[in-house]
Amino acid sequence: MLKKYKEKIDLTLEKYFDGKIKQAGEIDITAEEAVRMIKDYTMAGGKRIRPAVLYYAYLACGGKEEEKIIEASMSVELLHSFLLIHDDVIDRDATRHGVETMHEKFKAVARKYDVAKDINHFGNSMAMIAGDMTAAMACDIIFNGKFGSDEIVRALRKLQDIVFVTIPGEMLDVIMEYSGRATEEEVLKMYEGKTARYTFEGPMHLGCMLAGGDEENLKKFSDYSLPLGIAFQIRDDIIGIFGNEKKIGKPVGSDVIEGKQTLLVVKALEIGNKDQKNLIKKYLGKKDLSEAELDKFRSVIKESGALEYSQNLSEKMVAEALEALSNIDFKNEEAKVFFEGIVQYMVKREI
Repeated sequence: MLKKYKEKIDLTLEKYFDGKIKQAGEIDITAEEAVRMIKDYTMAGGKRIRPAVLYYAYLACGGKEEEKIIEASMSVELLHSFLLIHDDVIDRDATRHGVETMHEKFKAVARKYDVAKDINHFGNSMAMIAGDMTAAMACDIIFNGKFGSDEIVRALRKLQDIVFVTIPGEMLDVIMEYSGRATEEEVLKMYEGKTARYTFEGPMHLGCMLAGGDEENLKKFSDYSLPLGIAFQIRDDIIGIFGNEKKIGKPVGSDVIEGKQTLLVVKALEIGNKDQKNLIKKYLGKKDLSEAELDKFRSVIKESGALEYSQNLSEKMVAEALEALSNIDFKNEEAKVFFEGIVQYMVKREI
């Protein structure tokens, strides 16, 4: 189902981006080039989970106008790109979905035109601006949607709310990274803010709102989406250390190199023995981490019990999501199958 939906939205995204490239070209060649880069970045990969969640939430609440909702669902994919572009700068990541990140692309622009002495700062600055442009396009999609004015205003408010509740999660992530310490409670709070709210709850609420859903619907969707989002992020952290670089589209171990305070790290430091704790502290945040050192880090995560603990908590959250799902009154059987399936997808995501 996700693959079928992705084919539909990718065609709609292509058409939208081509129109924005033309519009930007009438303003300035730099703006045109930036929108082309945003298009390439967005289209390079990703499973379109967030817009699919919006789409099927709309169907779940009785919405029936497919063309309108597919167009509207592009907004959360652009919102996702906006947050990722900024996140790549923060994390100093060179690739995303197997292609260069935006700040790396702009470094190449700087070298080509010899426009900056400080290549890194130029690349970061231009990427942040391009991220802002992407956020504007996310709002543009909703604002110019084909829904009624009341639905558009409600959806725009929700779109801004998604950003507002996500940013503190990003802030907490940065603070924990730089402080070098965190509690399990803080990590889970960060997961809720940084991932669950904008990956699942926000898109579900948007789809429901555009279908005319009420507050009771939104509450039931939250009960389902928040534990699912936390489970998703725990699994994402596991894949980020133990996964395959070709499959995840960015360097394996980048979270270790950047010193991320993930649940895996926090639990290893809590329940590991003295030698295990010392190894975690030694390699976490090491910029020239070797493959052999990463293997040692992986071994400690496993042997300390942190991996098993994280996997068990993820499974517990998935069970909560499934229980909450049973309380939702679906008005579309396809949507029910999708939301049941996406839970199973979270559990089976390949390492």
